[in-house]
Amino acid sequence: MTRDSVIVIDEMLSMIDFIEISMSDKTQSDFQQDMMLRLAVERAIEIVSEASRHLPTDLLAREREIPWNSIRGMGNVLRHEYHRVASEVILDVITGDLPPLKAALLRLNKDGQTAD
Repeated sequence: MTRDSVIVIDEMLSMIDFIEISMSDKTQSDFQQDMMLRLAVERAIEIVSEASRHLPTDLLAREREIPWNSIRGMGNVLRHEYHRVASEVILDVITGDLPPLKAALLRLNKDGQTAD
């Protein structure tokens, strides 16, 4: 079943906002020591990853600089390789990958992408 792109983008932005709020004023040490925080952030990243799978290819093509395949694959890594994911990897995703993804999603929203 095809999902409405507007709703999917809103879900992704909501999870990114949740991560930003949850991580505000947190250090790497805070993140490593707070299991609840880490699990919540990892779950939010999984949701972003899964939601990205519901965006149509033509919409993704509007934001070619975003590594959509990596975003889609991150959920699988968190689900199946969780025992090998270091907190530094998650922090890199938060600081390096989520800001450009959020900007791209906001542009797609602003451009008034079509509902599917």
